[in-house]
Amino acid sequence: MEGIRDIEVVVFDVLGTLVDESSGLRAAIRDALPGSDDASDASDASVDELLALWQRHVEREQRRVGQGDRPYVNSGVIDGEAAQRVADRAGLAESATIARLATAGRRLPPWSDSAAGLERLARHFPVVALSNAGRTDLLRLSAHAGLRWHQALSAEAVSAYKPAPEVYQLAVDTAGCPPERVLMVAAHSWDLRGARASGMRTAYVHRPFGDPPTSTDAFDLRFGGLDELVTAVTAR
Repeated sequence: MEGIRDIEVVVFDVLGTLVDESSGLRAAIRDALPGSDDASDASDASVDELLALWQRHVEREQRRVGQGDRPYVNSGVIDGEAAQRVADRAGLAESATIARLATAGRRLPPWSDSAAGLERLARHFPVVALSNAGRTDLLRLSAHAGLRWHQALSAEAVSAYKPAPEVYQLAVDTAGCPPERVLMVAAHSWDLRGARASGMRTAYVHRPFGDPPTSTDAFDLRFGGLDELVTAVTAR
């Protein structure tokens, strides 16, 4: 495909791009609630409300770190806080249940095309994971989801969260080539904007819970799924 013939390394976002973060967290919250076998609409609404509470906390606290309003803490700490907020709202008191909920981010399911797509791509390119997940969470998540790459990079290494430029620079430095020869793949436009600002090439992959491009986003490539991307970038 014209315009990507000079790509040397492919970097992937993980949360939401390679694993279904929303469905995984929703399932963990449902399992933690008393009477979790109840499949009523009311139960679904409660779980969705608690999931939104979790996601708002994580987004807010990562943003506060990025703005300098809070010292850096890794994703495990923030997830623990989110789990406690969910527990408080839902009336959960059992410590073991809350502790397991806090590590839900380590047990997220992969999208159906993720494992095979990474395997195919890795035959042609060095493949790197670049995630806001902390080192330990990223290690456990990759093992649980069956995802394999040549190297996994946690934003914890630079005490920041994407879209901070130092996180993308970590990937570029690891790739060992100019940023324009590194392709960043994500289902989140905000992530790709950060990568593009750092000089990286960008590829959007559609996921049901992603952040689609706007009319003003000038990403290099856009795909409906990972299979499409792998086919395109390996047909050179």
